[in-house]
Amino acid sequence: MNIALDATYSLGENLSGVGVYSREILFGLAASHPQQRFAWCYRLHRYLRGRREALPLNVAARPLLDTLPLFRNGLFHGLNQRLPHRSAGPAVCTFHDLFVLTSDYSSPDFRARFAGQARHAAQRADLIICVSRFTANQVRDLLGVPEARLRVIPHGTHLPPAAPAARRGPVILHVGAVQLRKNLLRLVSAFERNAPPPWQLVLAGSDGYGAAAIHERIAASPARDRISVTGWVDNQRLDALYASAAIFAFPSLDEGFGIPVLEAMAHGLPVISSNRSALPEACGDAALLVDPTQEEEIGLALRRLIQDEDLRNMLVRLGHSRAAEFSWQRAVDLTWKVYQELRA
Repeated sequence: MNIALDATYSLGENLSGVGVYSREILFGLAASHPQQRFAWCYRLHRYLRGRREALPLNVAARPLLDTLPLFRNGLFHGLNQRLPHRSAGPAVCTFHDLFVLTSDYSSPDFRARFAGQARHAAQRADLIICVSRFTANQVRDLLGVPEARLRVIPHGTHLPPAAPAARRGPVILHVGAVQLRKNLLRLVSAFERNAPPPWQLVLAGSDGYGAAAIHERIAASPARDRISVTGWVDNQRLDALYASAAIFAFPSLDEGFGIPVLEAMAHGLPVISSNRSALPEACGDAALLVDPTQEEEIGLALRRLIQDEDLRNMLVRLGHSRAAEFSWQRAVDLTWKVYQELRA
C-alpha cells in the first residue's frame, strides 16, 4: 500500500499544535514501519524547504497540488482537516478542532477559507481521525459526518527523562499562543487579584489573533512588573520554563485537545484548566477545572494552589500518571490501524 501524507504543517521551528502532531505522526510512522514507503507531500510554498529536510530513508518528498489527480494506487492522509480536491484513492483526514466555525477567534477571511476546506475534507474522507471525543461530536453535528466514519485518536506527549528534583520558584506558567481564545485577559486579572508578590506570571508563546489587546492589558496592569511574555521559545527553553515554574494555568475557552496540559503534567506541574471543550478529556481528574468565563473561579484555583502545597503535590502525582496514558507512539499505532482498516 502506497501511503502519502500532507507534511506541509510539519516544517519550521515555531510549530503550532497541528505542527507538533504532524511531525510526531510523520516520523513515528516512518520509524515504526521501516519497510513501508511513504510520500511526504508539501504544498508549493513549502515544497522546496521540504526537499531540503533530512528525511527518513523510507520517505520521499513530493509536491502537493489541489488541481492534479494524485495517488491513484494508494492512501492519502491529510493531517490538518484538509484534503486535495483530486486525490483519487482512499483518504483519511485528521480533524483537530472546529472553533473557527463556532466562535469569533479568527478573521472573517480565514473563517470562510477554513470552513470550505473543512466541509470538503469531511465529505471526501473515507475515515476521519478526531483528536478528542469533543472534536468528534463537533464533526458529527456541525459537518454531518456519520459516527461510523469517525475514529478518536488523542494527541500525545513525551515523558521527559528522570532528572534531579526541580528547583521551582513562585512562577505561574502558561504555554500557548498569545491570543483571545486562550483567555489570557481573565488569567491576567485573576493573577493580579490572587497571586501576591513574589509570584510571577510567565506567558510563553507567539502572538496570535487578538494579541494586541492582551499586550495592552498587561501594559496597564498594576502587576505588569511581575508578568513576562517570552514570545516563541525553543524546546530547550520550554523545558527550562516547565522545570522552574510551580503552577501551570491553562484556562482556555476552546480546545480540540490541549497538548500543553499534558506537557505540564509530564514535567511535574500541578495544572489549572477549563471545564469545557476537550480539556476535561485531556485532564481527567488530574487538574483543577474551572469555568473559564468566571474570573473568580480562575482566581480561586490560583489561590488554592499557591497556599496548599499538599494539593500541589497530589496534582503532580495524578498528573504524571495521566500524562503517561497519552503517548505519541500510541497515536502512531492507532493511526496505522486506521490505514489497515481502509486497506481491508
